[in-house]
Amino acid sequence: MTRADRDRDGLVTDPVKAARLKQLAAGAAVAVAVGLVAVKGVAWSHTGSVAMLSSLVDSCIDAVISLANLWAIRYALVPPDREHRFGHGKAEAVAGLGQAAFIAGSAVFLLFESANRLLHPATVENSETGIAVMVFAIAVTLGLVLFQRYVVQRTDSVAITADSLHYRGDLLMNLGVIAALVLAMELGWHIADPIVAIGVAVYILYSAWTILRRSLDFVMDREFPRQTRREIMDIALAHAEVLAVHDLRTRSSGIRAFIQLHLEMDGEMSLYRAHQIADEVEVEIYARFPEAEVMIHQDPAGLDEGHRTFA
Repeated sequence: MTRADRDRDGLVTDPVKAARLKQLAAGAAVAVAVGLVAVKGVAWSHTGSVAMLSSLVDSCIDAVISLANLWAIRYALVPPDREHRFGHGKAEAVAGLGQAAFIAGSAVFLLFESANRLLHPATVENSETGIAVMVFAIAVTLGLVLFQRYVVQRTDSVAITADSLHYRGDLLMNLGVIAALVLAMELGWHIADPIVAIGVAVYILYSAWTILRRSLDFVMDREFPRQTRREIMDIALAHAEVLAVHDLRTRSSGIRAFIQLHLEMDGEMSLYRAHQIADEVEVEIYARFPEAEVMIHQDPAGLDEGHRTFA
């Protein structure tokens, strides 16, 4: 990848290369999650640890989420068509809503299982096997997180960002499982096993809430942050013949951003010149937001259209 393929923020500007990076990261997440499910499943059958079960459940969730992300990323890259003029980017958000529901259900199951183990303690067996598996899981997950970070820095993918946040949390969770196994093996503190599992379940519920909130932001067309909107306004107002800007509207849909605004210009100028100015402003906005689709309307300055203002 050459320097020309990246903008000043390090983002890949070539959509084909960006799409390839995102699909590669999503595929790697699926492979890691499926592999860890198999390894942890064997470890749980040998140890009987509910903390190991919590890690296994979390890896199952990871596999489902990563598969959904892979599908969503691929579908979101489908070009606009007759029925979807704005593209298919919201597939990521729709997948996120389903993921949040699945994750929450898994966390509730884990809470019940942990509570039962608190009431009916059981001895954890073959802790050495469990610890070895968790060390392996940490090493593999760390490699995946580092690769996801590389991809996010170059594509700013929402789906990969969300997936990466979840796997970063898994690193801490895996350390907690190791601690529970060590405490049970060395000190006989078997109660540490269900306590760690409850902590994992709470973390999983928090992850579900985070994914739900982020997905709803996309479905409900949440505006860009105020600082980003101010930057767009400044770009438009930097043109000498733009007198004012109003009705700026922004939203995201998958990997695409949509920016809509009205430019106020001298009412005596020709329509041709007004169109030229709008094109010039559009080029400047594209230079800063290459992934965006920009829609600009030209208005004569001072025309009272009853604009709605928002804080």
